[in-house]
Amino acid sequence: MKESTVKDLQELGGFVLAGGCSKRMKQVAQMIRKASNYRWVGVYKVTKKEFVIMAASDEEPPAYPRFPLTQGLCGAALEARKPVIVGDVRQDTRYLPTFHTTRSEIIIPMMNGHHHIVGMLDAESEKLNAFGEEDQQFLERAALLIAHCLA
Repeated sequence: MKESTVKDLQELGGFVLAGGCSKRMKQVAQMIRKASNYRWVGVYKVTKKEFVIMAASDEEPPAYPRFPLTQGLCGAALEARKPVIVGDVRQDTRYLPTFHTTRSEIIIPMMNGHHHIVGMLDAESEKLNAFGEEDQQFLERAALLIAHCLA
C-alpha cells in the first residue's frame, strides 16, 4: 500500500477514534473521497428492509437515498458478503444510477464485530475501470474503521 494511502487511513482512524464518525459521518465520507479523488462517496446503513443513506461526500443527494436490500450493487454486495467492483456501470443491469456522470463503482460491505453487515461504503468515479486493488484495500480498511458507527 502506498505511503500516502497509509497516511490517509491513519488520519481517518484518528478522526474516528476521537469520536468523529457518529456525529460527523459526512466528514468521514469527505475524507475518504478526498484521499483518492473519487467522484462521490456514500455511507449506507442496512436496516431490516432497505439501504438508507447516512452520509455523502457532497451536497448532491443520490437518486436513490433508500432502496430495497435486494436491489442495486449494494444488494449484490450484501448477498455475496464481499466487495463488488464494476468497471462500467452502464453495462451492469444491477446498477441503480446515482449520478449520470458515474462510470465505475465499488461497494464495500461494512461488518460489525459479530460479522453482521451493518452498512455499505460506496465510492463512484467518472472514469471507466477506476478502481483497482489499492482502492479496494483502502476502502476495506476505511470500512472497518467506520463500521461501528452504524451498529
